[in-house]
Amino acid sequence: MSPEQVALLGRIRRLLTDESVVREVSMFGGRSIMLNGKMIASARGDGALLVRVDANRHDDLLHKPGASQARMGPGRDMGPGWIEVAADAIGDDRQLEWWIGVAQAYNRVVTDDR
Repeated sequence: MSPEQVALLGRIRRLLTDESVVREVSMFGGRSIMLNGKMIASARGDGALLVRVDANRHDDLLHKPGASQARMGPGRDMGPGWIEVAADAIGDDRQLEWWIGVAQAYNRVVTDDR
């Protein structure tokens, strides 16, 4: 793992200390954080953050600083509900906490709908 990825994972872990069912897995080219069995975020090697969000909020969230449509490779969008946030847009903990909060909120809706 890159130093940027290790640092971002540490910051995410500190934000999730109150969550009871958190685990980490390697997927989507990063180290992903699973909450209640569903991915909420992934720390990318370059320090960027991949987040799983409500597809109904996708277009509005793309207007946030550093947010872009997540891609799996050249020309392959991941679809609505998958957003990548540039490392410099989550440089302070308040910004990172906001994005993790959006992902957690969606996770709770999806988990409650099971």
